[in-house]
Amino acid sequence: MNVELVVDAKATLGEGPSWDDQHQLLYWVDIEEGHVFAYDPSNQTNTKFPVNEWVGFIVPTQHDHQMVVGLQSGLYFLNWTTGVLEFIDDPERHLPNNRFNDGKCDPAGRLWAGTMDLDAEKGAASLYCLHPNHQITKKVNHVTISNGMAWSMEYNYMYYIDTPTKQVIRFNYDKDSGTIDQPTVVITIPNDSGSPDGMTIDEEGMLWIAYFHGGGVARWNPETGEQLAFIDVPAVNVTSCTFGGEDLDELYITTARKETTSEELQTYPNAGGLFKVKPGVKGAPTYRFNG
Repeated sequence: MNVELVVDAKATLGEGPSWDDQHQLLYWVDIEEGHVFAYDPSNQTNTKFPVNEWVGFIVPTQHDHQMVVGLQSGLYFLNWTTGVLEFIDDPERHLPNNRFNDGKCDPAGRLWAGTMDLDAEKGAASLYCLHPNHQITKKVNHVTISNGMAWSMEYNYMYYIDTPTKQVIRFNYDKDSGTIDQPTVVITIPNDSGSPDGMTIDEEGMLWIAYFHGGGVARWNPETGEQLAFIDVPAVNVTSCTFGGEDLDELYITTARKETTSEELQTYPNAGGLFKVKPGVKGAPTYRFNG
């Protein structure tokens, strides 16, 4: 597969891609630089907006030009036009060393967002759900690095990654209530493959998992626990992926320069860039926050 560099951003920690189907834009972030981006494939521009603190993710909402971002200090609405941040809530204000990491909306428009300790202290983080009425509930506790999420195309399962476990957990998921239960390990990543980071799902129900320290994105069957394919990406630290494009047949991939040696940068000078590939299958849409 031909992996194309679309933005040579040299991001310290590129992450959190989401696709805006209304405006045909790809949103993503540089966590440690405190930047959010909107990439427009029609003219190949990448608009940058600083939020001035660590930012884990950006997701669109039902309102035009309004996003939700997860910062170290909590969850905020971001008006892309004015740049104004509006505080929503911070469920971990009592944990100043924690920050929000990956976040994504479910098919009903709830926002699921997880945290991590800045020093990756084991079990110090959690996964939360922000409901459309702005109520926040804790869904999973004793998490270390909350990362990838995806929902099955039939809306009956939710998949979740706590990176150091090197596992994908499947929960039974109720779209109407947002309830998750019966966690089951469905995928175990081999120790020599790197660490599982961001994740998305395709229309065939297969999971696409980015490998930090693993140099690519793998496609897995969650029913059999089998790796089906691997896409080499010209970066050591591949952080996340999401489907985009008019037909949702393009896989956008974020990467990082963080934890890349000078020798590795000579081999992969575009590390930290935003990449794109056509994997031959369409993916699930980016769901919007319904608040």
